[in-house]
Amino acid sequence: MSALPTRIETEAGHLVTPLEVFDIAANRETSLSRLLMLYISTGLVFMLLPGTFLGVWNLLAISSHRAANSVSPAWIQAHGHAQIFGWIGTFILGIGFYSIPKLRRLNAFALSAVWLSWVLWTSGTALRWLTSVYLWHWRVLLPVSGALELAAFAIFLRSVSGHRPQDRGKGRLEEWVLVVVAGSVGFLSTLLVNFGVALFLSLRAASPSLPPGFDQRFLVLQTWGFLVPFVWGFSAKWLPIFLGLRSIHGRILLLGIGLNSVGVLAALAGRIVPAAFLLLAGVITYVYSLRLFEPSERCAKVKGVHASFPVFVRLAYAWAVVAASLGIWAALAANSQGIWGASRHALTVGFLAMMVFAIGQRVLPAFSGMRLLFSTKLMFIALVLLTAGCALRVSSEILAYQNLAPSAWTWLPVSAITEMAAATVFAVNLLVTFARRPPSTMSAYRSGEGPMAPIQS
Repeated sequence: MSALPTRIETEAGHLVTPLEVFDIAANRETSLSRLLMLYISTGLVFMLLPGTFLGVWNLLAISSHRAANSVSPAWIQAHGHAQIFGWIGTFILGIGFYSIPKLRRLNAFALSAVWLSWVLWTSGTALRWLTSVYLWHWRVLLPVSGALELAAFAIFLRSVSGHRPQDRGKGRLEEWVLVVVAGSVGFLSTLLVNFGVALFLSLRAASPSLPPGFDQRFLVLQTWGFLVPFVWGFSAKWLPIFLGLRSIHGRILLLGIGLNSVGVLAALAGRIVPAAFLLLAGVITYVYSLRLFEPSERCAKVKGVHASFPVFVRLAYAWAVVAASLGIWAALAANSQGIWGASRHALTVGFLAMMVFAIGQRVLPAFSGMRLLFSTKLMFIALVLLTAGCALRVSSEILAYQNLAPSAWTWLPVSAITEMAAATVFAVNLLVTFARRPPSTMSAYRSGEGPMAPIQS
C-alpha cells in the first residue's frame, strides 16, 4: 500500500504540503467571499439611493400632479438604469465571478481583474445616473459611462469564457447553463445598445433621455432579454434543490427560453403584439418545465430562511405570468400607458425583485463565508411588504393612468413607500448578515462544508 504524498504540485509547478494546500484554498475562498460581499453591498446601495428613493420621489411628483408626464423622462430612465444595472446587474456580476471554478484553482490568478471590473462597473453606473439627473457635461460623460460598463463586462466575459463543463466534472453543458448563456448574450446586447444609444444621444439629441417608442422596446431587451433569462437559469439550477421539485423537463425548458428570445427579437423589430404573445407563451412553458406548481418530490430546504420561502418563489413566477398577460392587454389596447407601466412593474418588482429577495437571502449568506441570515423574520417582512406594495402599484397604475378611478392616484405614493420599506428591510438584513462574524473557515472545511454545501446538498 503506497503512502500518501507529502508534497502536491500546483498548476504553477510549486510543491506544497497538504496543509498548505488547505490554507491556500481557505484564503482563496475568504478573498472570493469578501469580493462577493463588496459587489452585493454596492448593489444594495444602488438599489436604495439612486434606485428606490429616486423612484419614490418620481412617483410622489406624478401622484401630486396626477399626470405621468410630470416628471422628466431622464429621471425615470436614470431610476430604471440604477435598478437594472446598478442593483441586479451588480449582483449578477458578483455571483458570476464567485461561481467561476477557475478562480478557486491553486495557481496564481489575477483576482485584481475582479476588483478592476468592480471599479469600472460602479463608476459607469454611477456616472450614468449622475449625468441623467444633473445633466453635468452629459454629452461627454453619457457615452463614457456606457464604455466603462462595457469594459467591466468584457473582463467578466473573459473570465467566464475560460470555464468548461469539465471544471465541474460535467461532460456537457447542462440546460440551466445554456439559459444563463442566453442571459449573458442578452446582457452583452443590452450594454452594446446602451453604449450606441448614449453615443447617438450625445451627438444628436437635446437631452439624455431616450425617445418613448425606443425606450419601450429597449426595456423589453433589458428585462425579458437580459434579466429574465438569468433568473430562469439560476431557478433551474437551485429551485429543484431548494423546493424539492421533481426533475425538470430539460427540452421544454429550452423551448421556453427559445420562445422568450424570439419574443424579445420581435419586440425590438417593432412587432409588439406577436412579441407579447410569445413572451407569455415562453414564461408559461418555462414554469411548466420547472414543474413549479406540481406536488414536490421532497421537503423544501428552508433551514436558515423563513418557512414561507417556497410560497414567495411560486408567487414570483405568478407575477411573471401576470406581467406577460398585461403586456398582451397593453399591446391590443388603444390607450395603454398605465397598462404598460403595470406590466413592467409586475415583472421588475413582482417577479425579479421578489426572486432576488427570496433567493438572495437563501444563497448570499452561504456564499459570504458560510454566514447565517441575520433574521428570518425580517426576510418575511420584506417579502410581505414587497408583495403588498407591488399589488397596490400594479392595480393603482392601471386605474389611475387609464382614468378608471381618479382616487387611485392617491394610492401610488402608498405603494411607493411600502416598496421602499421592503427594500430597506431587505438591505438591512443582508448588510447586518455581512457584518457579523462568520464561522471559522477551518472548521467549515474540516467538516466538509464549503460555502457551496447549502447549494449542492
